Amino acid sequence: FVKPANLGSSVGVSRAVDNDSLAAAIDLAAGYDRKIIVEEGLEMREIECAVLGNEDPEASLPGEYIIRDESKKFLDYTEKYSGTGNNEFVVPAPISDELTARIRQMAITAFKAIDGSGLARVDFFLRSDNGALLVNEINTMPGLTDASGWPKMWQGSGKSFPQVINELVKLAIGRNEDKKKNRTSK
Repeated sequence: FVKPANLGSSVGVSRAVDNDSLAAAIDLAAGYDRKIIVEEGLEMREIECAVLGNEDPEASLPGEYIIRDESKKFLDYTEKYSGTGNNEFVVPAPISDELTARIRQMAITAFKAIDGSGLARVDFFLRSDNGALLVNEINTMPGLTDASGWPKMWQGSGKSFPQVINELVKLAIGRNEDKKKNRTSK
C-alpha cells in the first residue's frame, strides 16, 4: 500500500501489486503530500477505538468495518463514504471480551504516550497469521461526520453525539485553564 503520510479517510491511498502500479501509486500519493508511506499489505483485520479525555482518558467500545464484497477488501474514500453498500461499521467489533479490553487499554496507553488531549481514534491491525495486535496509527483529529466511526463508537458505548461534544468543550476549557496556571510570565 502507498499512502500520503499526513492525510486521512484513505485519500490518496492505493494498493500496488507490481512495479507499474507501484509507480502510479507513488505518483498519486505524492500529489497529496511530500512525504509518502509504502507498507506491506498483510492479511489482517482493522479495528478502531475512540478515545476521549485529557489526563484521565476513556476508550469506547471498538468498531470495525465489515466488508461484504471480499474482492474489494481495501476501503478507499469512495467505499468508506459514498454508501456503496459494500461495508458496514459495526460497534462493538465482533471480537472477544478479552480482546475488547486489551484494545481499549492499548488505545488509552497510545493516547497518553503522545500526550493526547481531547479526542483521538486509535487504529489497530489484528494480524490473521499470528493473532498479533498492532497499533497502526493515532488520528488526533478523527472525522465527526455521520459516516465517521468516532461518533458511532461512542454511540455504541452509550454516549450520544451531543454528550461527547459537550464533554469535548469541557475538556478544552479545562486544558486551557491548566495552561493558564502553568504560565511563567504575563
